[in-house]
Amino acid sequence: MTQERISAQIAELHEAYLREGLTRHHSARDFAPYRSSALRHPKQPLVTLDDPEAAELTGPVFGVSDVTALDNDLTRQHVGEPLGERITVTGRVLDRAGRPVRGQLVEVWQANASGRYAHQRDDHPAPLDPNFTGVGRCLTDDEGRYAFTTIKPGAYPWRNHRNAWRPAHIHFSLFGTAFAQRLVTQMYFPNDPLFPFDPIYNAVLDPKARERLIASYDHDLSVPEWSLGYRWDIVLDGPSAGLFEQEEHE
Repeated sequence: MTQERISAQIAELHEAYLREGLTRHHSARDFAPYRSSALRHPKQPLVTLDDPEAAELTGPVFGVSDVTALDNDLTRQHVGEPLGERITVTGRVLDRAGRPVRGQLVEVWQANASGRYAHQRDDHPAPLDPNFTGVGRCLTDDEGRYAFTTIKPGAYPWRNHRNAWRPAHIHFSLFGTAFAQRLVTQMYFPNDPLFPFDPIYNAVLDPKARERLIASYDHDLSVPEWSLGYRWDIVLDGPSAGLFEQEEHE
């Protein structure tokens, strides 16, 4: 499928959304321009667990250690310095009433500055960085704040259609009061020229909801001679909620 056809499909869906006055807080699970969603979205009713505690016992865990002070600084996890533009990303995790969500496990993963993941399935010809793995985590504080220091990721190809490139983004995973309560989304950067061409970003038909996926540059968060600062708050529920998207392959 050509980029022109993808762009036309996206435009048609957006026009239908505005024309019909639809109210959709989350992206469609079978958004046609995002090809693999037609194969991957759930088609059967949700399964009710007879024993929720059993799901907790067999579900995700923190790992081999608790969250440490270095887990949220992706630039200090190796002996050498990673390549690229160092950034600080921070914000608050809030509920629908604007109250802070405390003690929330927040995980991130991302491509390096060249747009490549440290993952065996990512084999496109961009260099790996031996000093950057692209994975971090932290716990929100009493005000619901999280913070990461990392490298701004690059764009990368993803073979959804001809000449398909993802805008720069960081994946976020948030856990609630139990590991079965997991939400995954993506944070984008301001003014990315790839926005009009990305089916995943455009699967969010509500323009205001799409805007909530974009971090804002905050000069007061920038650290002199160290990093540029971005702020991105995450609202978990309600009319101002962030959009929790499907993943393409990571």
